[in-house]
Amino acid sequence: MSHAAYIALSLVPGIGLVRFEDLLRAFGTAEAVLDASWRDLCVVRGISKAAATAIRDASAEDGEAVLRDLAVEGGVALPPEDSRYPSALREIPQAPVLLFAAGRLELLQTPSVAIVGSRGHTRYGAEVTRHMAGGVARHGLTVVSGMARGLDAVAQGAALDVGGGTVGVLGNGLGVVYPAANHALYDRVRQHGCLVTEHPPGERPHAGSFPRRNRIISGLCRATLVVEAGAGSGALITADCALAQGHDVMAVPGPIDSAVSAGTNKLLQLGATPVLSLDDVLQEYGLVEAAPALSLPADLSDGERRALDALMDGAEQIDAVTSRLRCDVAEALAVLTSLEIRGLVVQESGKVFRRAPFSAPSFPAGKQ
Repeated sequence: MSHAAYIALSLVPGIGLVRFEDLLRAFGTAEAVLDASWRDLCVVRGISKAAATAIRDASAEDGEAVLRDLAVEGGVALPPEDSRYPSALREIPQAPVLLFAAGRLELLQTPSVAIVGSRGHTRYGAEVTRHMAGGVARHGLTVVSGMARGLDAVAQGAALDVGGGTVGVLGNGLGVVYPAANHALYDRVRQHGCLVTEHPPGERPHAGSFPRRNRIISGLCRATLVVEAGAGSGALITADCALAQGHDVMAVPGPIDSAVSAGTNKLLQLGATPVLSLDDVLQEYGLVEAAPALSLPADLSDGERRALDALMDGAEQIDAVTSRLRCDVAEALAVLTSLEIRGLVVQESGKVFRRAPFSAPSFPAGKQ
């Protein structure tokens, strides 16, 4: 197979994988397609007159130019029959006809989770994203995101910070850094992770390229986690792509008055899996067992039950518990110590207490 002819044909506008395969079945090779007459091309199912004209205008020389640019970027071209082409993408609707990739190509075949979110995020959202991305990376999952400004960049940086793998799906060609502020991240992912795109080297982003990119982000992953997303966020497009592909969608709940949580809260209302801790994500991949339900002893005192209720919403500092119980610090500590001895409460540094059935808070509560 001529890679140059294949690349040239793959870049013809409007030729998706289905039509591409129909053309190859009809003519045998990409070279034969490029050499076919306009009339013969029009006979192929799904090939319009405009498409036939575009194919006739393409040439193997176009592909040769792309290969030269690709060599400069240290990248490779991956057609679907290449063993390095992500097997997960072969199964999705509108699978890419051709991918261009650079870096650690083996990451394209690893168990992966997409972590996406708003560009205009809160500090809380960044902390959650760092915790989730770093946590799943430590457990061997590859973090996939879109190299965008905001939470995408936070997620991919966090994965690299712990020595994990990350795949950056570009809405432009290799060699183009967009946004420019992500230049350092681009270099890190290129060196320690993997960059992948369906756009030829040097191609600038354009209207429509990012929504199309999102289907690749979700397509690579069993599940997509949306941390923060406003009502019109592109992260919601990624979630829609995941659902269309039959993949799972998870979301981190946020305050109902937060604009950047409007989208995630809506996802939860529509049935997305709520993520309240790192374990919720790891369970999706069979990496941890579900925590057993708490069975409270029947002989708890009224004070002990009230103390457990005070910790129902998560970890609390001793002063907050004291305020809820309406008692002094010494009395509150006595009750909490009794619960700690019975294995129902765990004390953390700074006299912070939490209920034992739940893991320590995955991210600081209440920060915006």
